[in-house]
Amino acid sequence: MNQFVKEQNGVFPSVCSLDCPDQCGLLVHKKDGKIVKIQGDPNHPVTKGNICNKVRHMTHRIYDPKRLEYPLKRVGAKGEGKFERISWEEAIETIYSRWTALLETEGPESILPYSFYGNMGKLNSEGMDRRFFHRLGASLLDRTICSSAGSTGYRYTMGGSFGTDPEETINSKLFIFWGVNAVSTNMHQVAIAEKARKNGAKIVVIDVHKNQTGRWADWFIPILPGTDGALALGLMHILFAENMVDKSFLETYTVGHEELREHVKQYDPKNVAAITGVPVEDIYKLARMYGRTSPAFIRIGNGMQHHDNGGMCVRTVACLPALTGQWQVLGGGAIKGNGGYLAHNSHALERPDLLENKNTRVINMNLIGKALLEEKQPIRSMFVYNCNPALVAPEGNKVREGLLREDLFLVVHDLFLTETAMYADLVLPATSSFENLDFYASYWHHYLQIQEPVIEAYGECKANTEVFRMLAKAFGFEEECLKDSDEELIRQALDCPDNLWIEGINFEKLVEKQYVKANRKRLFEAEKLKTPSCKIELHSKALETKGLPGLPTYSPLVKDNDHPFLFVPAPNHNFLNSTFSNNEKHISLEKVARLHLNSSDAKNLGINDGDQVKVWNERGECELVASVGENVLQGVVVTQGLWADLPETKYFVNALTPDRVADMGGGATFFSGRVSVERL
Repeated sequence: MNQFVKEQNGVFPSVCSLDCPDQCGLLVHKKDGKIVKIQGDPNHPVTKGNICNKVRHMTHRIYDPKRLEYPLKRVGAKGEGKFERISWEEAIETIYSRWTALLETEGPESILPYSFYGNMGKLNSEGMDRRFFHRLGASLLDRTICSSAGSTGYRYTMGGSFGTDPEETINSKLFIFWGVNAVSTNMHQVAIAEKARKNGAKIVVIDVHKNQTGRWADWFIPILPGTDGALALGLMHILFAENMVDKSFLETYTVGHEELREHVKQYDPKNVAAITGVPVEDIYKLARMYGRTSPAFIRIGNGMQHHDNGGMCVRTVACLPALTGQWQVLGGGAIKGNGGYLAHNSHALERPDLLENKNTRVINMNLIGKALLEEKQPIRSMFVYNCNPALVAPEGNKVREGLLREDLFLVVHDLFLTETAMYADLVLPATSSFENLDFYASYWHHYLQIQEPVIEAYGECKANTEVFRMLAKAFGFEEECLKDSDEELIRQALDCPDNLWIEGINFEKLVEKQYVKANRKRLFEAEKLKTPSCKIELHSKALETKGLPGLPTYSPLVKDNDHPFLFVPAPNHNFLNSTFSNNEKHISLEKVARLHLNSSDAKNLGINDGDQVKVWNERGECELVASVGENVLQGVVVTQGLWADLPETKYFVNALTPDRVADMGGGATFFSGRVSVERL
């Protein structure tokens, strides 16, 4: 038993496991062996003791009476929610026998793992699970539902997930939060900006919805969905035209700046205003503010990348700090993500060499609805963990239709009987992060952190690593790497000669310190960028080989129907995707699912604030409460949060979202759908 678990009372170090850039340091209070309070660690150098409501109320989730305690097997119809208790031995034997039959009759690619980052621990999200499924030969999952389009676009410009150290942004004089509701999803960047604001910094927010972050800003700029790239190109037009660019930086550290100068002449402010909905005078004001303020920092959010043109949007915005030379200014530059600084040895952790068939098929997780209904080479079994596709995946009705297949053997490993688990043949109880040993790497700040178990496993719950070791044993797999302990997995992952940023960080050091910062130097003061030219690529030949424009270019969204409203299902303040949406405490904080629409649109439709409305398209429908005002532009409607299937509600917004993939990285296009709205 771990040292912290043994102690029945006391305060113990911990780390937040949620899929959030802040990855807070925590202090967990225990009494009689149970967690009674969670607070922020005031000594953490970035998060400094401040935590969000989601984590503050985490005990309500850990000890929720609906939490699963033991394995279940289905005894009713799929989706009916009738299960009975079984043992772990029976559960493992059932999986073994069903999968063995599939291996013999249809081959290993008939089995698909489906997971994401409901737990951001590296071992429990991409460790023994990957080893096991590689050894089994199962179909591969392309995990692209969140940030892949934007990360790919940013990589074409900057070479990888490398940006400004957020701790340095205390020096910034201008913050542009672009497509990110940071108050709800990156609160510590907000805290840093607030401190800088007291020293004279200005805060600009560009978004499709005047959410909490927009209301906090000094200046909120509403924009039409999917037009962010056009706005960035319009800013470039003015920066070049009014000589607000750093010629020395461009000549030394970039490629393609002369081509870009000519290219952006077509994006004059009048044309850009017509595309974006941002007035001409505001485009000039923003360009001059950005071009004349230093340090200037851009926080690039996930919002703009969930479009058909999402990769190019992010790539385009990422070019702006190069034009003004802000990468060389302390507190300047940008952050899309910073995960590159903390990259571990993924090959050692995941062991792709165990996969014998190097041509194994790959299924994009955004297309899971189509894949489940595909008659050619069908998926016969799916193992779902750290994810809830019946609520989270696009084209949700199609996903649920696929999950209803009687010939689909579905296993779900989770803390709760989720919407996906309702369709399962077997449901396995999962531990919370506080019951696991794991390590964590932020994709915003530059600290690696460790989680040592604080409490005993709840009921008969098991960690992902333990479940996949059990399955490997049941299948008789003899490879030693399928028997490695969690500590051994961490040691192997941290042995990463290819990443000098984490040199010297090992298991012992993490246990001693709890969090350790990467050995980071500022960009352009260390090794060269990881682009083909080793410079910032304003013009990318690599993109041209993919059949995409080499220069940043605006392309409009796909219009696949004639519904009048652009539909953006954004996150809310008290849930994280579907996590917490089934917990009473967080539901009470969020209260009700709303549809934000413009006053003029509401008047035309005869809708008043507080009315029940139906939102629909050819994919499905949902029913929400109208929130009427000026928080969105005309022709745009916005929802917030992925709500659980609560009794007497129809909040299922992903019934409406398209499952097209974005221009880069196979990313999702959740925010590029269109809907109609009517008063009920």
